[in-house]
Order: sequence, then structure tokens, then C-alpha cells
Amino acid sequence: MNIIIAGNGKVGATLTRQLASEGCDVTLIDLDARVLENSVERYDVMAVNGNCASMDVLRQAGVMDADLLIAATSEDEVNLLCCTTAHGMNPNLHTIARIRNPEYTEQIYAMRHIFGLSMVINPEKQAATEIERLLKLPGFLRRDSFASGRTEIVELKIDKSSKLLGVRLIDMMGIIKCRVLVCAVQRGGSTLVPNSGDFTFQEGDRVFVTAPTKDLTTLLKNLGIITRRVRSVMLCGAGRVSHYLASALLKSGIAVTIVEKNYARCQELCALLPEATVIHGNAGDTELLESEGLNKFDALVTLTGEEELNMIVSLYAGSVGVPQVITKLGHIANRSIIDSLNLGSVVCPKELVVSNIVRYVRAMQNQTGAAISVHSIADGQVEAMEFRVDENTKNCGVPLKSLNPKANVLVASITHGFVTEIPNGDSVFHKGDSVVVVTSGQNTVRQLNDVFA
Repeated sequence: MNIIIAGNGKVGATLTRQLASEGCDVTLIDLDARVLENSVERYDVMAVNGNCASMDVLRQAGVMDADLLIAATSEDEVNLLCCTTAHGMNPNLHTIARIRNPEYTEQIYAMRHIFGLSMVINPEKQAATEIERLLKLPGFLRRDSFASGRTEIVELKIDKSSKLLGVRLIDMMGIIKCRVLVCAVQRGGSTLVPNSGDFTFQEGDRVFVTAPTKDLTTLLKNLGIITRRVRSVMLCGAGRVSHYLASALLKSGIAVTIVEKNYARCQELCALLPEATVIHGNAGDTELLESEGLNKFDALVTLTGEEELNMIVSLYAGSVGVPQVITKLGHIANRSIIDSLNLGSVVCPKELVVSNIVRYVRAMQNQTGAAISVHSIADGQVEAMEFRVDENTKNCGVPLKSLNPKANVLVASITHGFVTEIPNGDSVFHKGDSVVVVTSGQNTVRQLNDVFA
């Protein structure tokens, strides 16, 4: 597949690495020649230096022969013009644009065919949606949803007080009293897939568990993780993520307090979100946070544009007893360092966007039987994919114990209509079912038929 990526920033660079590793022919466009040179040296890609919205530059990048264009520059207007121009030059081209400004949401949706857009991505809105989900069920560090929300892969951390500390996998069911599947454990920077009942949980383990959504509350309760409805949230930083998140929380009846150092932005938010409490001040000022009663809030979310500040404020919130802390990071270069810090849940908008685009690309490559949902977990070392069983799916009605799955591939759940089951050897799938597969291997699984040898 021939793919053009316009904009070689954080999202563009991550997409380049991922798509090039999957065998796609990638051409980069960027105004910064040094950034392009670095990517060309690291990956087997082509590069064009110039304005991605220019017909001449797009022509040099091979737009007439391209299958997909991804516009991910820092400017919404440039991304939009780039996609519109490229689609005008090649009507068969699929286009994806990163549009971040909330003011464009309505018109982009209503006029997407006029603009020639196949898909619109908004990192900030996706991050806000992810954070809202975490706030609705405190206790999990991460939640990835499948089967229309009926199945989830959740992340737990084993600390000194955890009921799972020192427990063997075979004994786990007696504690949690609900059926789940441990699909991966991250320990010391490495990812393990437990394949023995004698596997023992250790302090510091990050455990990824597949379970029906209806059983998540039971799971938390039996692990002794007290959950209560979040009623008040403090947001540090008033960027786009804060705007989207605050709007959603206020609609749910949750009190929102926003701390922002830019006075003009405070005034703007007061007009946009009259029900929110907006405080002009520096989120790093502990005296300010104390005076606003930080330790009385149910949750704190750090959303400033400064990663170091986000981390420091999150650490402070944890030290004063805030029940739930969520930290936004622009990139996660060293997960082992992040895991050693008490940052609560970590949300990375870039990772969310890349996962959605990769799913779209795979669907283009294999229109029949392609994954309808793809989530990268355990710092990208494991992928969880959801497939719909159709008339082309092999092995329907055959018990899993009679099949031969490929190495490093695990069937994590099967959803029949409204019922989700954590599979055993006697489980089967039929046409119309939703199947979640977890793989920790290097081979890409593009359809459900690829799972079995």
C-alpha cells in the first residue's frame, strides 16, 4: 500500500515507524528538511521537502498512485487543504485529516464529502473520551473497549497492598470470584503472557485482564479496590483536552474546577463553560492547590502542555491523598521510568490516534474480515484486535481445543449477541459473533483466519 504522511511531528513519526514496519510504502512530506532526513535514515521511506497543500509537492510525493494520505501537520487548515487538494487530484484516494479545533467539528462532519475526507481524527477529543471512561470506573489504570462496550481489557497494577501480590494465576479465581483472562503481564519493561497456572504475580506488575464489562465492578470489589462515583474533578491546564473533558463531565453532573495560568484563556473558558469553576493560577503552586482544597477532590487530571509539570503535580496529588490521578503525556519514551512513579493512569493522545489510523489502514488492506477495533497495550508490545465472524471465517462451530492457534496468539473473549464469554477449550464462535484476539508476536494479524495455523 502506498501511503503519504504529511507532517512529520510526533504523530507522523510514530505512524511512519508503525506503517513502514508493516510493509507499507511510505512517503513523508514536511517543511523541515532535517526532520525528514532523520526519518529517512531510520526507516525505509521516501521524503519530499515542501508544503503538503501544494499540488506540485503532492505530485512529487506520488499522490496520483497513492492509496491513502494522512495529513497530520500542526495546522488544521493546512491538513484540510492538503486532503481536499489531494482528493481533487486523485478521486480514488482515501484521506485522513487531523482536525483539533472544536469550532470546526460541526462543519467538518457536515461537509466531509465536499472536503474529500475519509476520516477525521482529533487527538484531544479522543484523549478526553478516554479520561472520561477512566473517571467513570476508578481503580483501573486503563480501559480498552470491544464488542460495543460489552468486553474490556483493563490494566491493574500490583502494589504492596494488592490482594494478588504473591498469588498464583491458578488461585486468582478464588479471590476475584468472576471469570477473567489474564492476557499479558508487564514486568521490568518486558511483557509476559502467562501460560501456566503457577505464574505468580509480583509487586510492580502491570496486569492486563480481559473481562465482560458487567463484571468489572465485581472484579474491583473483590480485589478490595474501593470505587465510588466521582463527583468533583480538578483539571490542571485549560487546553483543548480540558475543554472537551470539562464539557462531558459537566453534562454528567460532575463538578469541574479548572486551574489555568493564562488569564485570557480563563476568561474564554468562563464564557464557554459557565458551570465550571475557573481559577487563574499556576498548577505547580502547591499553596494554590491547597487553598482550593485539592485533597477534597475525587480526582485530579493534569493536562498542561508541560509534561514535567503534569508529572510533578500528579505526584503531589497522590501524596496528599487524591483518590484518582490521571496524567496526560505527549509521549512515553521510557515506560520503566514512568512505571516507577505514582502518576496514576497515564493517557497519551498520540498513541490513541495512531491506533485508530493503523486500524483504518489494515481495513483498507483487507476489506473482508478486517479488524473492527485495534488497541495497542503493554507499551505497544501487545495488540488486542476485535473481529466480526462472517461467512468467510473458517472454523465456525469448532471447539477451540480442536484448533491450532499460532504462537503468541490468544483468543481473549467471544461475544454472542449480548452475551460475552471468557473462552475455554469447549468454546466456539459462529457467524455474527465478535471475537477479541490478543497477540504478542511480531507477525501482523489482519483477519481472524490468520489466528489459526
